[in-house]
Amino acid sequence: MARKKILVEKRNILNDIIAREFTMQELRLFSIYLGRINPRNISTRQVRMPLKAFYRVMDLQPIRVEYLKDVTRNLLAKVVSVPTQKGGYDQFQLFKRCRVEKDVFDQWYIEIDAHDEALPLMFDYQRDYFTYELWNVLNLESTNQFRMYEILKQYEHIGVRVIAVDELKALLGIDEKQYPRYGDFKVRVLDSCQKALKANTDITYAYEPYAREGKGGKVTALRFTIKKNPDHVDKLDLESFLDPDALAAAKQEPAPAPRDVSGLGFITEPMTAADRQSVLRAADGDEPLVRAAYDMAKQQGGIDNLTAWLIAMIKKLQNGEAAPPISVKAPVRTNRFVNFEQREIDFTELERLELELLKASMNGVFQNDAILADKI
Repeated sequence: MARKKILVEKRNILNDIIAREFTMQELRLFSIYLGRINPRNISTRQVRMPLKAFYRVMDLQPIRVEYLKDVTRNLLAKVVSVPTQKGGYDQFQLFKRCRVEKDVFDQWYIEIDAHDEALPLMFDYQRDYFTYELWNVLNLESTNQFRMYEILKQYEHIGVRVIAVDELKALLGIDEKQYPRYGDFKVRVLDSCQKALKANTDITYAYEPYAREGKGGKVTALRFTIKKNPDHVDKLDLESFLDPDALAAAKQEPAPAPRDVSGLGFITEPMTAADRQSVLRAADGDEPLVRAAYDMAKQQGGIDNLTAWLIAMIKKLQNGEAAPPISVKAPVRTNRFVNFEQREIDFTELERLELELLKASMNGVFQNDAILADKI
């Protein structure tokens, strides 16, 4: 089976402002979010995933609801600073809402929506962005490795990036007081990330000092040479990372226009407009199909979640796994000669006619003569 291709599209300016406030798990989740949206359609801004997939992304175990609230609260608190043309900056949150709820099948999910101010960073741009396949970052194990990949991937098409050491530390999210000695920074960060990217991603890099403080002094800038990794083999995909049944689609489709549910008035049970939309969408707008499933629900009775039951039954009807029962109008009375589907028969009238024929036969008179005699 072909592996789904999930592309993360990321604006250069957004890549430059993600810094130390993000944990490894939050960076991973943000990349999955960018991989799920359609940057050319803002209606895909809300991304939903099963709650168990969210646990996997965030390296959590099913835990108390209060702790989960803390995790989502921290995510909503992530603030980015975007430089302005006059030297100032704009600050705002990346996300405005996290919703944890059950779907129509009683399965828990989490839905994440971008902040309105952040939308220009994620949608409707035409230039100054780079792309990568999501698989490249899922196997990375630290924020340094994750960010080093994105920092260099942005310049892959050029093949070279020259960057000051202090700027690189800021982009990696490393405190300026950490690794004061270049030798420690080289071993703990540069060499470690070099090994990790070669083992897990589609690029490799080499680096060398580019500038120093005086002759033979402290290294202040580095020159990176970026190349495709000839030995790279994809070892992971999103479904296997999260769970085999976690995410069904690589890219979200644009949100469909609401369907007219006025024709579902035959559903008399309390049901929200959103649930009626879900039922009609499952039937691809086929109201008679919804009615057939609803009639089956009424015959069965005792259904706790009517919306989920109707959607499941509609799918079965569409796939030929079930068929609506044949509607047979029950006769007033049955006998051993009538055991098949037929038009309704008035058995009382039939017995009366049979009795008249019997009387006519006993008198030696044919039915036609008897009827004629009645008319005279």
